[in-house]
Amino acid sequence: MCGIAGFCKPSINLENERGQWESVLDNMNRSQKRRGPDDEGTYLNKSCGLAHVRLEIIDLLTGHQPMVRKNPAGEYAIAFNGEIYNMKELKRELQLEGAVFTTSSDTEVILNGYMLHGADYAKKLNGIFSVAIWDSSKEQLCLFRDRLGVKPLFYTFYDDGLIFSSEIKGLFEYPGFSPVVDKNGLCEIFALGPAKSYGQGVFKGVLEVLPGQCMIFGRSGCTSHFYWKLEGRPHEDSFEKTVEKTAWLVEDAIKMQMLSDIPISTFLSGGVDSSLVTAICSAQLKKQGKELNTFSFDFVDNDKYFQSNSFQPSQDRPWVEKMTAFSKTNHRFLICSNQDQLDCLYKAVDARDLPCMADVESSMLYFCSQVVGYNKVTLTGECADEIFGGYPWFHKKEAFEGSDFPWSMSMEPRKVLLADDVINELHMEEYARAAYEKTIMETPRLPGEVQEEKRRREISYLNLRWFMVTLLDRMDRTSMYSGLEARVPLADHRIVEYIFNVPWKMKCPDGIVKGLLRQAGSDKLPKDVLWRRKSPYPKTYDPAYERLLGERLKEVLSDPGAPVRALLDTRKVNSFLNSPSDYGRPWYGQLMAGPQMLAYMLQVNYWLEKYKIQLV
Repeated sequence: MCGIAGFCKPSINLENERGQWESVLDNMNRSQKRRGPDDEGTYLNKSCGLAHVRLEIIDLLTGHQPMVRKNPAGEYAIAFNGEIYNMKELKRELQLEGAVFTTSSDTEVILNGYMLHGADYAKKLNGIFSVAIWDSSKEQLCLFRDRLGVKPLFYTFYDDGLIFSSEIKGLFEYPGFSPVVDKNGLCEIFALGPAKSYGQGVFKGVLEVLPGQCMIFGRSGCTSHFYWKLEGRPHEDSFEKTVEKTAWLVEDAIKMQMLSDIPISTFLSGGVDSSLVTAICSAQLKKQGKELNTFSFDFVDNDKYFQSNSFQPSQDRPWVEKMTAFSKTNHRFLICSNQDQLDCLYKAVDARDLPCMADVESSMLYFCSQVVGYNKVTLTGECADEIFGGYPWFHKKEAFEGSDFPWSMSMEPRKVLLADDVINELHMEEYARAAYEKTIMETPRLPGEVQEEKRRREISYLNLRWFMVTLLDRMDRTSMYSGLEARVPLADHRIVEYIFNVPWKMKCPDGIVKGLLRQAGSDKLPKDVLWRRKSPYPKTYDPAYERLLGERLKEVLSDPGAPVRALLDTRKVNSFLNSPSDYGRPWYGQLMAGPQMLAYMLQVNYWLEKYKIQLV
């Protein structure tokens, strides 16, 4: 994995002030250095500059970027972030077409593919990627992103050109472009956060290349198209065939994503998703005489303070122990303290450039910083719940009857600390409703479906476009902050395309949550692990952590210069701090309840302060 950035300015000759523009590219690299601590490079021609920082995973010796190639038509340069899992197959095809390779990197596969086939070559790639290619033959910059948005790519139109970067912070290294947030941006933070509208970057003028989108920018302006979109299709396979095909797709995706020139590991919670990934990886490595490293996460004294509830019915450790014994992995239990996750709240904002999932994100960032001491590549079980229908809102009556995001059905908890004038000015309900309805209108349909199946399709699509992307962003930024590459094999686009169109009675046979995935893994896991009731990512229930948050927020509000003071009502905050916490009624997802609201406001204040944001 890596970080990419750059700009395209066809109206001037950048080479006339080469030193100035190379300095900008160097600054862009410096801002994203955590994404690629192993190497860096820049490229500049008269119309375009590319910057790249590299985390070495494949082709350790000759994979330097930006990579430049020439043919009789012109010069081509690429900056690429991600991994292409079918690179070997594609390389063989391109060699038969006459392509010449001087490295063993997937970067050169993409570049040769583009030189032979143009931007449509993106359709051939199976992987996670954000790509920038300068094509001198057409004097245009091509940007494209993987189908599900695993790898980030932000951009803005500014100064008669286009600026782009893997992370938002890279855009602010361009001279004159500064952080501004308007009312819509505040609605993103308070009405939708920690999610955000796809295609938007919260800051004014900041946009995002959409999943599956290709953009072309040159002298004649900017055009875009989607090389991939999810479609509604009839499902004609029997249940037995559906189980068989799902099992094949899952196993094939996991095996493909083991591609690496350095040792891999897995995150293991003892749930069905991460256990399947672990079991398949471990079995493959055993054939090579190798042992798999696995990691699980928990919090100091969580055995003492854990509170079972409908969202989190059990602790993970006993299930992890079952799986490590079964798969014979080299396992490490990683533990996070209250102070660690509090301190990492701010690092999580540094990583995301936005307020994020509070301690759900900060703790993941902490754990990733520990994992990278052992392995630089890991596979996770992320995204199975969104794809296979694992969350409670896939099953609850309220989600079927409501017209709101099912993981955040009431705006009231979001207003509980906000000043009344802020609430009155932002119109949060209207903003969130418009965002929700936009996605509902975009949902791929299948003519003739009954209303219940139609609604399930809408809920599935909402999850893929919003909730899953939020977790993918969390995984990318928290891992890349420490130079760790985290892969998500269950989000292989082939799995998503197939499962999206499987009827609910097959996804959830006999009412069994994720029953299809469990059936598909029936020959790979111990029976009790296979049928374990879903339990999400762990969090602390230690009341001392909430007290730390409360004390820190009081300190912030006692500072006359704290920017969040203009947005919060101090009396409401004090009343909230004196109320008992309700861990069982989250305001976002399953994990973000009372303590996470306090942590989120601490992140908002830090974000406003650090980025010196101008509110307009």
